[in-house]
Amino acid sequence: MMKIKSNQTRTYDGDGYKKRAACLCFRNESEEEVLLVSSSRDPDKWIVPGGGMEPEEEPNVAAVREVCEEAGVKGTLGRLLGIFENTDRKHRTYVYVLIVTEILEDWEDSVNIGMLNIGRKREWFKTDDASRVLQFHKPVQASYFGHLQQGFMSSNGAPLVTRIEEGERSPTYNINKSSKTTIR
Repeated sequence: MMKIKSNQTRTYDGDGYKKRAACLCFRNESEEEVLLVSSSRDPDKWIVPGGGMEPEEEPNVAAVREVCEEAGVKGTLGRLLGIFENTDRKHRTYVYVLIVTEILEDWEDSVNIGMLNIGRKREWFKTDDASRVLQFHKPVQASYFGHLQQGFMSSNGAPLVTRIEEGERSPTYNINKSSKTTIR
């Protein structure tokens, strides 16, 4: 299913969830520092760069595109951490690891975003600090960091799905048997 927004096409899966993709963008392979960007809705809050998938777009391609648009970085796409569900907002987000190899001086969202017409800020955080910063306003995004330490994929190769309800602080983990992801 697709829905046209003023400047983009939103895509939905068979369950009516908006299809999204994002990356945890690390400074290097040690995965100790991650890049967060300011929110377009609330510039004083930090988020993981990501956004909606376009029609027929693979999740890994969408993740790389969104990171370049929102954070102004390019890099080497790594492993899929999992598919994370926000049941309150009806989003399913494919989250990947990206090792940053290039930081752009000017990028799409650095100029004007949202109704405030201000550009996004970006900042490097230690992973523990990033998780804490996200915990209260983006608990689903904070849960991404738990997958760095805990295996991030099921033993059968099916992506791990995290579901979290709004207001809930401890995510529950389920294996998504129906989901198939192809990374090229």
